[in-house]
Amino acid sequence: MNQNNFTRVTEFLLLGLSDDPQTLLLLIVLFLGVYLCTVLGSLLLIYLVITDSLLHTPMYVFLCNLSVADLWASTTIVPQAIVHMLTRKNIISFMGCAAQIFFSIISGGTQCSLLAVMSYDRYLAICDPMHYSLIMTGKVCTQLALTCWVSGIVISLVDTIFTICLPYQGDNRIDHFFCDAPILLTLASGDINEAEIAIFFMGVVILLVPVALILISYGSIIVIIIRMKTTSGRLKAFSTCGSHLIVVILFYGTLILAYMTPQSSREQIKVVAIFYGVINPMLNPIIYSLRNKDVMRAFRNAVNRMKS
Repeated sequence: MNQNNFTRVTEFLLLGLSDDPQTLLLLIVLFLGVYLCTVLGSLLLIYLVITDSLLHTPMYVFLCNLSVADLWASTTIVPQAIVHMLTRKNIISFMGCAAQIFFSIISGGTQCSLLAVMSYDRYLAICDPMHYSLIMTGKVCTQLALTCWVSGIVISLVDTIFTICLPYQGDNRIDHFFCDAPILLTLASGDINEAEIAIFFMGVVILLVPVALILISYGSIIVIIIRMKTTSGRLKAFSTCGSHLIVVILFYGTLILAYMTPQSSREQIKVVAIFYGVINPMLNPIIYSLRNKDVMRAFRNAVNRMKS
């Protein structure tokens, strides 16, 4: 067997989003502005949940973890993309690429699990309110949050190991603005069947299983809401689930467009990646804050404490 078949490239060239200087300038401003909003929004939401005792409930604990995952996802992708656009040096080392894949999949996998757990929490709150406090205890809440992070780490380990252990030689150009496992696989020199099967299986576990749980939870919630006799009760139930449902649609909608739409072009994948990797992490804190009276109350109290 030819030993050269196992010669690895030491770095990759990220082709990025554009070569036009004016377009790059607009992208730098956009990415920087969105990233700053993401950091400020996520940290503010985390601060409010930690410091306000009235927000020490399962729903807000999960929301705090989701904010950490959003901040994690954005920090994994955006700063490096900005640096590459500023310096015009789109080189990333092999291990740097592997690290970016590993950390980005952790955040994505964790968010998938958290959204499913949050839908289950809303199901209990609306469909079984009498037993909610008995089922969703502080211990159970902590265990569910930890399980979400562990699932993200396990999925990421499998995907990253199967991706980086393949032989890479010759072409080292990645037609994207960050390292993404499915695109990196196309550059592998050896047989990628096992890696594709492993990544596909992990995708089924971390995408379809949470989606199934979300659909079951919201199916039950919709049935209960329809059976409610009062309009105020229906509005309150819809208000309770509205923010989470919007986040679910945005998150899974962009992922499906990016990875599960047949014959998606590279340009389409890049545009969708901007939404789920850059813009969505900024939108989540805004959606939950503006539509949530408890969060807005906690924010006003925090501002008043600073003034006094």
